[in-house]
Amino acid sequence: MKTALIVSPNWRDYASKYLEEFLASIVSQSVLPDKIFLIDNESSEESFSFLKVKAEFFLSDKLDWEIIVNHENLGFAGGNNVALKKCLAEKFDYALLFNMDGFLDKDAVKLLVQKINANDSLGAVQARIMLWPDQELINSLGNSTHFLGFGFCDAYKKRWQETDLVKLDNKEIFYPSGAAVIVRLSLLSKIGLFDEKYWMYNEDQDLGWRIWLSGFKVVLAPEAVFYHKYEFSRSIKKYYWMDRNRLISIFIHYKLATLLLILPSLILMEFGQLLFAWRGAWLKEKLRVYGWFFSVNNLKYLVEARKKSLNLRVIPDKDLLQLISGTISYQEIDSLALRVANLFFNAYWKIVSQLIVW
Repeated sequence: MKTALIVSPNWRDYASKYLEEFLASIVSQSVLPDKIFLIDNESSEESFSFLKVKAEFFLSDKLDWEIIVNHENLGFAGGNNVALKKCLAEKFDYALLFNMDGFLDKDAVKLLVQKINANDSLGAVQARIMLWPDQELINSLGNSTHFLGFGFCDAYKKRWQETDLVKLDNKEIFYPSGAAVIVRLSLLSKIGLFDEKYWMYNEDQDLGWRIWLSGFKVVLAPEAVFYHKYEFSRSIKKYYWMDRNRLISIFIHYKLATLLLILPSLILMEFGQLLFAWRGAWLKEKLRVYGWFFSVNNLKYLVEARKKSLNLRVIPDKDLLQLISGTISYQEIDSLALRVANLFFNAYWKIVSQLIVW
């Protein structure tokens, strides 16, 4: 059993801001991975130099490690894929993926490896991700998907209760956060790595969807803890990627009959999204999203990606219904408009989901 650990791509000043504390938590693990891959996504010369110096200081003489230098910014998906391909070539069994902007509890690696290694039906296992410095607040207990493709962290900013450990053990989740997860590489060799068309955001949603469709499971390991220096404001500025990619996911992975059932609510949501984009000064980005779908090359990509999804599918849509939400529950985007929308769309989903028997 060989395990590699992949550190999320360094870009701009990420290494100088986050790497030292992250690597300190790695070398303090009760069980070390067999190898660490650090990725540099066309960062500055200064940032790369910092990455290399800190890697040598923390990792040399302790474990095997390698820096992967990408000469262009490949995004989260592409950057991680370079490392995942190396993991497959070097015949690792599992790959641990962690964001650089956080650090691990001392037993996190051991517990994640134990969890996935004990059950051959598991394709991925996510750690319990807590916020930092508010370490008593949850960042993610697994990620949820709204039936219209919106992804969000489950239990975000709720206070952690130690009594939840037993209840949440092996909790099935729709998709794991790419910030702290272990994946089975033999499965990825069959269903594919991160879809690089996503570039950033929702690529973990797409991967989780494919894992479930292929007959494997995604679960939570609540004992394994990753503390995340999460900044939502940094994410909301990437409106284009999040909105475009959630539409890509539903167009690729739902069966045609399911798409037709949700189409009326999708159209209504798009009107609401246009209003939201206009009021929030994101209208230009929203129109860019629509423009992407009018490209012939992008339409070809959607057709091919949909074929691949259908070919790997061994379970029907109806078997995933209990993992798909009719509401968006996420404190950072809570508003009166969202609460009203949730009432309508949740009622709609409850009705149409009863009709999904395929």
